[in-house]
Amino acid sequence: MPNHVRLEVCVDSVASAAAAEQGGAHRVELCSDLPEGGVTPSAGLIAMVRKRVAIGLQVLIRPRAGDFCYSADEFEVMTRDILLAKQLGVNGVVFGVLDAEGNVDTTRTRELVVLARPLDVTFHRAFDMTRDLNVALEKVLKAGAHRILTSGAARTAEDGTEMIARLVKTAAGRLEIMAGGGIREENVQRILEESGVRELHASLLSPVPSPMRFRNEEPVMGVLRGKEYERFEVLPETVARILQAVSEAQLPSMPDR
Repeated sequence: MPNHVRLEVCVDSVASAAAAEQGGAHRVELCSDLPEGGVTPSAGLIAMVRKRVAIGLQVLIRPRAGDFCYSADEFEVMTRDILLAKQLGVNGVVFGVLDAEGNVDTTRTRELVVLARPLDVTFHRAFDMTRDLNVALEKVLKAGAHRILTSGAARTAEDGTEMIARLVKTAAGRLEIMAGGGIREENVQRILEESGVRELHASLLSPVPSPMRFRNEEPVMGVLRGKEYERFEVLPETVARILQAVSEAQLPSMPDR
């Protein structure tokens, strides 16, 4: 793309990954259970997405929903999942580890970064849950991660553009700041122009009809109750539209590196 902005699309299925690639995305972040913020996808899903798409494949390493302060057993799950992801041919992994005081756990993060080598490493929006974003940035940098995914600790990246811009300036090219959280065709230009980021993370999910012709109208699926036939996928045209909007953004000059 002329302005060199890279788009990462969050996906939870083979179909969505293929659609993201078809629409022009530069890479995908693969996870499962998106309503809970995403957890580590299965080996089968990782393998099938890798088989289906040629663009960059990042895999979320998150053993459960909830906070990002993990027990010893949960941390071991993360290490095993990273090793498995490497075997399955992914390009990068995405994780975030905090301590009980809301700081980046530098020791554990560094251990995972080393284990993941030579894969690309993103520290995800656990970053936005830290007590001090500037301190957290330096800790992530010290741990060796390649980028930080952030909304600027706001509800959405659009709300957090001012803070994201500060983080871009502070990072000064030492690692990549990737904006994420509620990014859409309608707001992407403002986010790019006001924050100065060159990487975007977006979900871009749209409702799609279920192929089921028979419908049991009684809610019998426990927590799903009435949502048994709801499906959401990435559509190629949605990706293409946001990339068109990106191409029309008036980007600020890059910080000195």
